[in-house]
Amino acid sequence: MVPSIQKEKAEMFLKFHQDREILVLLNSWDIGSSKLIEACGYKAIATTSMGIAASLGYPDCQVLQLSEMIQAITGIVNAVQVPVTVDIEAGYGNNLNEIIDSVKKIIATGIVGINIEDSIDLNPVLIDEMEFCERISAIRELSDSLGFHLVINARTDSFYTSSGSPQEKLSESIKRGNKYRKAGADCIFVQPVWEKETISTLVKEINAPINILANPGIGAGVLPPSVRELQDLGVARLSLGSGLMKATLALIKKVADELSEKGTYNILSDTLTPLPDAALAYKMAVGIINEV
Repeated sequence: MVPSIQKEKAEMFLKFHQDREILVLLNSWDIGSSKLIEACGYKAIATTSMGIAASLGYPDCQVLQLSEMIQAITGIVNAVQVPVTVDIEAGYGNNLNEIIDSVKKIIATGIVGINIEDSIDLNPVLIDEMEFCERISAIRELSDSLGFHLVINARTDSFYTSSGSPQEKLSESIKRGNKYRKAGADCIFVQPVWEKETISTLVKEINAPINILANPGIGAGVLPPSVRELQDLGVARLSLGSGLMKATLALIKKVADELSEKGTYNILSDTLTPLPDAALAYKMAVGIINEV
C-alpha cells in the first residue's frame, strides 16, 4: 500500500485532467528546476526523461539506468509539495514482468503519475497495440493492488515515427488512443501535432482527456496554438516536454559562443536583466522564496 498523502495527491492530479481549465505542465529535470516551477504557481510537476538524462550527461531513450532515474525522481518528490508525474519512456524493461517491476520501484518514490510510450528508441515500428494495452492493463492492476490510482498518460508516437500520410497517422493515433483508454489509461498523449483541425479531431474522436506537446523547437519555427486556444479546442493537458531543458542548454551555448568569439557578455546581460528578477529565480529554485 502507498502512503495516504500519495493517494490524495494522485486523486488531485487525476481531477486536474477533468477540470474545465487546461492542465499546464512545465517539464523539469532536477530539484532546482522543479522547485522553481512549483514556486511559479504551477499545480503539478512533470519530468522530462530527456532532461534528466542530459543533466547527468546521457542521451535519451533509456540509456540512463533505472537506479539513476529513481534517484533523480526521489529528490524531486521530496523537494516539492505538489503532485509529481514522471516520464518513464517505454517502461524500463524488456518484457512485461521487468516493466512492472520498474514501475513498482518508481511508484515507491512517491510519484502519482507516469508517461509511457508505444515506441522504443523512437523506432518507426511501434510496439504492437495489443502488447502495449497489456502493459497498460498490468500497470493499472499494480496500481489497484497498491490501493491508489496511478495516473497513466499513454503516449502514442504514430505521428512522430510513422511514415504514412497525415491522415493515416491521425487514424492510427485515434485507434490506439481509444484502445489504450479501454486498457486503463487516464490520458492519451499524441505528439507532435500542431494544426488546430488535427487537434480538434483527436479531442472529438478519442474518448479520453488529450495531452498535447507544446515544444516550438520541433516545429521548424512553427509555434503551437496558445494555451487559451488549446483549452478552447478541448485539450485537457499541455506539456513542454524537453523544450525547457533544451532552451536552458541553448542559452549556455549562446553565452559561451559569444564570449569565445566576441569577448562580450550581451546575451548573459540581457538574460540577467533586470537583476532582481534573476536573483528571485535563484531564490525560488533553492527554496528561499516559495512563491511569487
